Amino acid sequence: MMTPEKEKEKEKEQDQVVVDAGMKRYRNGEIWEFEDDLGVSDGDNGVLLGLDGGTTSTVCICMPMIPFSHSQLHSLPTLARAVAGCSNHNSVGVCVVFQCPYWVGNYGEDKRHQLEIAARETIEQVMADALSKCGSKRSSVRAVCLAVSGVNHPTDQQRILNWLRDIFPSHVRLYVLNDAVAALSSGTIGKLHGCVLISGTGSIAYGFTEDGKEARAAGAGPVLGDWGSAYGIAAKALTAVVRAYDGRGPSTMLASSILQKLGLSSAEEIIGWTYADPSWARIAALVPVVVICAEAGDEVANNILLESVQELASSVKAVVNRLGLSDGKSGFPLVMVGGVLTAHRGSWDIGKEVINCITKQFPGVIPIRPKVEPAVGAAWLAWNFFMKECHHKAEN
Repeated sequence: MMTPEKEKEKEKEQDQVVVDAGMKRYRNGEIWEFEDDLGVSDGDNGVLLGLDGGTTSTVCICMPMIPFSHSQLHSLPTLARAVAGCSNHNSVGVCVVFQCPYWVGNYGEDKRHQLEIAARETIEQVMADALSKCGSKRSSVRAVCLAVSGVNHPTDQQRILNWLRDIFPSHVRLYVLNDAVAALSSGTIGKLHGCVLISGTGSIAYGFTEDGKEARAAGAGPVLGDWGSAYGIAAKALTAVVRAYDGRGPSTMLASSILQKLGLSSAEEIIGWTYADPSWARIAALVPVVVICAEAGDEVANNILLESVQELASSVKAVVNRLGLSDGKSGFPLVMVGGVLTAHRGSWDIGKEVINCITKQFPGVIPIRPKVEPAVGAAWLAWNFFMKECHHKAEN
């Protein structure tokens, strides 16, 4: 029969086993082995993590949990930055594994589960890399903000929160958001007010009022028509080439330019090239060719870009009108993110044309091109959310 002292020791051992099992549940190989070589936790304030998970890469930023005022938040130093690639072998990105409806159905439940595991491994690895670089353990983390594409419903958030809870100790505050929210934060220094327009491989407009109301437009993927995105622009260009070859559309410089770019000999081969690999980024990479042709005077290419400008502007206008962000004269921040909007390609500047289009209806709009990446915006959000919780507890 065990003595009371031994029983307590046994209970402590069992409790520790449970804790260790929970934190190791999604460990991959020796991903957290570096923690064994670290000494005592690095100070009372600890660190926070901000992650941006898009369709092409996953970035994690580690910052110190310093009790700055919000006005000083932009001065918060970066302790470490880690980067990982896409979260699955099909180059579809994180949105697949977090229940993006237009991909899950095509893959089936088994494939979806495999992709989810792959995404978790990527995200866990990038967090471990960031902490390792700055010599911190998970026990030093105070807050994590994970911003990923495809988080469109509370059930999406809860599934990811449950997984993150298995990785971090119970004291760590966890926040899961759509990646567009982190992009907005990157231009407003962590303040959720105004609208963000993202146009990279995909596109979306997302907005917040100061009292917390939110709305979004577009971002439904290629099947449902994100025509203002790089994918949408390039897909229309490929379609224009096929139409011209068939005789259903006007001739266009896009035909010879795209064939040369892809190393193909005839327009017929475009069909095989397109369906050989359905990844969005592969098709979206053709946007520079479209811009070059438009600048050279090709009417078809020019019209494709004009249509993309209208699509992007209409997404912003929809969000602004639904939230009442402007009465037509009052200003609101418009954060512009993504290669389609920020890459200056000579005389055809899509971002500039979008701003011109929006300004006609909302002359008070304040365009912002962030100087930091969305992962920093996610870290700023982690800081803001954590500090608000602390203030709320202090007041109660």
